[in-house]
Amino acid sequence: MRITRRKVVGFFIISVVALVLLVTFSNIVIINSTKAAIYNQIEDFPEDYPVALLLGTSEYTIKGRTNLFFKYRIEAAAALYHNKKIKHIIVSGDNSLLEYNEPRQMFKALVKLGIPDSAITLDFAGFRTLDSVVRCKEVFGQNNFVIISQRFHVERALFIANKFNINAIAYAAQNPPEKYAFKTQLREYLAKTLAVIDVYILNTKPKFLGEKENVSF
Repeated sequence: MRITRRKVVGFFIISVVALVLLVTFSNIVIINSTKAAIYNQIEDFPEDYPVALLLGTSEYTIKGRTNLFFKYRIEAAAALYHNKKIKHIIVSGDNSLLEYNEPRQMFKALVKLGIPDSAITLDFAGFRTLDSVVRCKEVFGQNNFVIISQRFHVERALFIANKFNINAIAYAAQNPPEKYAFKTQLREYLAKTLAVIDVYILNTKPKFLGEKENVSF
C-alpha cells in the first residue's frame, strides 16, 4: 500500500486536532469538576479539615532566585495553621536526588514561619502530584484533608483525589505575577491532560508506597 504525501499530511492534521480536543476536554473537565472545593480566603475556610497536604516545588529557580511558587505555598500553609484552620501539615515532594530535597526545604521554611516541627510530617516520595495525593491516604492514613498549592495545581490534585475516593478540599496559594508564571501554567494544560490519561486509561499508581506512617495532631 502506497503512502502518499496527502495521506501523511491528513493523518498529521487529524492527530493535531485530536490532541487539541483532548487537551481542551481534559482542562474543562478538571476545572469545572473541582472549582466548588477550592477556597481562596481564610475566613471562608472550614475548620473540619485538620490535616493539610502541601505539594512540593523547589525553593529556588534554576537561576538561584527565590521560587515564588514555593514562597507563596509556604505562606499559605503557615497562614492556615496560625489561624487555627489546620493542625498538621504533610509536606510532600521530590527527593529522588541526593542534592535535591523538596520536603526538607519546605520543612525548614515552615519552621522559620513559626510552625512547630511536631506539626509537620515529611513525605519524601511525592515524585508526582498523583503520588503525593494517593500516599496521603494510603501511607499517612488521611482521607479528609486540604491540599495547598496554586489554583491551577490544586485543580489537578483535587481531580486525582476524587478519582481515588478521597474527601479533599483545597486552599489556593497566591499566584506569582502573570509573566513569571506563564511557562508553568502553560505546562499545566498538558499536565491536566496527563492526569486524565493516568486515571482513566493507564490506571497509574504511585511509584512507591511502603509502610504506613502515623500522623498525630
